Amino acid sequence: MAQLPNLSREFGSAQVLIRFCLRMSILVIFAAFGGLGFGRSLGALLWMSILVSAVIGAFKREPPFGGVLNYWDEAVAYAAAFSLVSVLNHTVPA
Repeated sequence: MAQLPNLSREFGSAQVLIRFCLRMSILVIFAAFGGLGFGRSLGALLWMSILVSAVIGAFKREPPFGGVLNYWDEAVAYAAAFSLVSVLNHTVPA
């Protein structure tokens, strides 16, 4: 019998990318209405997103650096965005 390609792996990575983009859009919208200013609000929201993604990845026992994107990769992407936002917050005058 012919084997079907592993579509669940491809769909899993695409699902994580879509989830990340959707969540980033929501975070940017919420940060725009934050009382601390956009940069500081976005930094706080990204920090919480890092923690939530790491906790969910640990609870689901997903392997970090696996062949398919998962919550750990999402946490790393949020950490990179947080680093960028924190550097811009300190270099760009208010």
